Amino acid sequence: MCSAAETRFRIQVPPPTARAITVIPLDAGSERLVATLAERVWSGVTFGPASTAADHLRDLVATDLVVMVAAAGADASSAAIIGEACSRQRIPTATCVIRGGSASDAALSRTLAQVRPWSLMVVIAGDHDYVEDFLRSFR
Repeated sequence: MCSAAETRFRIQVPPPTARAITVIPLDAGSERLVATLAERVWSGVTFGPASTAADHLRDLVATDLVVMVAAAGADASSAAIIGEACSRQRIPTATCVIRGGSASDAALSRTLAQVRPWSLMVVIAGDHDYVEDFLRSFR
């Protein structure tokens, strides 16, 4: 039991658990996957096309987390633009790199070299199904 004096220091409201997440694909292959995920019902998750990733940067003010999605071996150079914007606004970033069965170690390394400097967390997924589970883990 706490005294009345101690009770006034307790937090009276439960902490919010909802996060605003922005998912941005970094290449054409990932864009198809993200478009498929966007067709499902999500709460607090917005999806943007890779071609307009720069346009979404102004909307990051209300974002708690940016998740970038890239295919192993694809050009993920837009991660630098997104990462710099997130860094300026103190928004954490995560990247999910999808490594298909045909992606070589060299292809994976090229993609990782582009995304790693701009990601607080990098996950290498073996297939597309993992991306949905990855996003749901933040809910």
